[in-house]
Amino acid sequence: QVQLLESGGGWVQPGGSLKLSCAASGRSFSDLAMTWFRQGPGKEREPVGGISWRYGVPYYGDSMRGRVTVSRDNAKNTIYLQMNSLKPEDTAVYYCAGHDRCAINFSPYANEYWGPGTQVPVSS
Repeated sequence: QVQLLESGGGWVQPGGSLKLSCAASGRSFSDLAMTWFRQGPGKEREPVGGISWRYGVPYYGDSMRGRVTVSRDNAKNTIYLQMNSLKPEDTAVYYCAGHDRCAINFSPYANEYWGPGTQVPVSS
């Protein structure tokens, strides 16, 4: 089994930047694919970006494309979400999720493992 824990969330002003981390533990991660999701107030959970441990190629959803970068650090069993040019509409709980596949899946229902989420309020 895999446990995921997000960190790095917090208040940020519009136009600002923030870097989130997701630490994975519990087993080896050679076939684990992980995705950042977000869920704003009254909105559906949507994918932000993901990366697999095997291939290390990031993929991005439409919501924040061009303003985010997903990366990994295999030595630390951690993936990151660098967010830039943040907008008030980016306000959400950001979740780290994963499943036992070599490729990511942008459907929340396909992901087996979830962290508790970290809050990112974007406001003046």
